[in-house]
Amino acid sequence: MKNKQDKTKNENNKSALFIIGGVALLLVSAVLNICVGASGLSLGKLLTALFQGPGTTTAQRILWYVRLPRTAACLLAGAGLAMAGTIIQKVLSNNLASPGTIGVNAGAGFAVALCCGLSIFSSWAIAGASFLGALAATFLVVSVGRKAHASKTTVVLGGVAVTAFLNAMTETVITFVPDAALSSRDFRVGGFSAVNQARLLPAAILIIGSILIATSLSNELDVLSLGDDTAKSLGMNVTLVRNGLLTLAALLAGACVSFAGILGFVGLIVPHMARRLIGNESGKLLPFAVLLGASFVSLCDLIARMIFAPFELPTGILMSFLGGPFFIWLLRKKKGGL
Repeated sequence: MKNKQDKTKNENNKSALFIIGGVALLLVSAVLNICVGASGLSLGKLLTALFQGPGTTTAQRILWYVRLPRTAACLLAGAGLAMAGTIIQKVLSNNLASPGTIGVNAGAGFAVALCCGLSIFSSWAIAGASFLGALAATFLVVSVGRKAHASKTTVVLGGVAVTAFLNAMTETVITFVPDAALSSRDFRVGGFSAVNQARLLPAAILIIGSILIATSLSNELDVLSLGDDTAKSLGMNVTLVRNGLLTLAALLAGACVSFAGILGFVGLIVPHMARRLIGNESGKLLPFAVLLGASFVSLCDLIARMIFAPFELPTGILMSFLGGPFFIWLLRKKKGGL
């Protein structure tokens, strides 16, 4: 009994250290993203501009109108996509599932392209359309998989098919409405160069609210991951909880796409990294994935800005370079035995 208590205590201490480390990494990545750039801001200038507030000096304009909104966008996108990926993988019991592989991001991207084609540029309208597009793609893939009694691998393949179809729809909109190509380019590539406060605010409210709700449902997520029969025997309304969690995941992914575009592989890579470090218990995994995802995207954006400076590589392209090999490694490791 004592050995079991000691083991539990050690695991809790280890998890606490990882959470503290995640917070430290988040702070470091945020400060670096704010301070490092083509017009470097020293820590002293940064603090001065921060306390002075928005103003007319070069440091104030760079900090308040460029660096802070961009850094906040990186942190929110990373946190939201990591949380969405973690929820999807646990709900579907499929470690290959993510917002990118089951069509969630593509659904949100098509909705954004459609808004641009219809000359709808309201931040709230784009955020709402992104959510609806992501939600429709999510339930389409899940419902098809369940009706066909598909394996876990087949669900991912169905997501690939839905993604291809939605991408074709997006290109169709752009073909018939050429002006939409310019408006939606950042969304299709994925990046933060065009982020501003007006576009970020609606998505920030949705992302933060969804993260808080999802974290409060960590126990339900653990029970659901035990299997439908077990969850039902414990008195859970499986359909309601599953649909609710998938809706939260779609809301998170859609809100992120509304300002950051289609950032592939964040929702696939980060949950795997988080599980390896902190385990599969949702109460610890979800907040740690949020911290890790926010830091990961922030550091990727920093590298994308600096690697070919003064030219900027879109963050989504860099993530594809990182995510493609990771996905192949994951497939080789699973060897078809999902």
